[in-house]
Amino acid sequence: MIRPEALDALRDSDLIVHCGDIGDPAVLSALQTIAPVHAIRGNNDKGGWACKLPTDRVAEIGGHAIYVLHDLSELTLDPYAAGFSAVVSGHSHKPVIEKQGNVLFVNPGSAGPRRFKLPVTVATLTVGLGRFEAKIMELALSPQHRRPKSSN
Repeated sequence: MIRPEALDALRDSDLIVHCGDIGDPAVLSALQTIAPVHAIRGNNDKGGWACKLPTDRVAEIGGHAIYVLHDLSELTLDPYAAGFSAVVSGHSHKPVIEKQGNVLFVNPGSAGPRRFKLPVTVATLTVGLGRFEAKIMELALSPQHRRPKSSN
């Protein structure tokens, strides 16, 4: 199931990159109603539909090449030497934006089921004339999607 808040946050996207742990092919179908989707398989993606997804891929937009993989610890190339502007990964579900040299590293976090005590987030990447920047957006969840607060 995909959160309606995630769909709303991505509504004006030209391209959607999913870094794995999709959970259900219906998520990809919903995202494809917004924009083309470049998705990879995460360690929690099982079954025939998931086996058809690559474990890494390259997404190109606005003259920039973006390397997409699920687990950043499995990065085996030098992204700068390979000509990538950014590396986008998932796995930890911890939202992070970090510049290392000339390469932007982005983990959008997770917009699916809440993981641990992490926020529910998506990331956007703005590509334009002289612009290449990422932003983490914490989703404002509707009441039925919020976890009850502890009274402790």
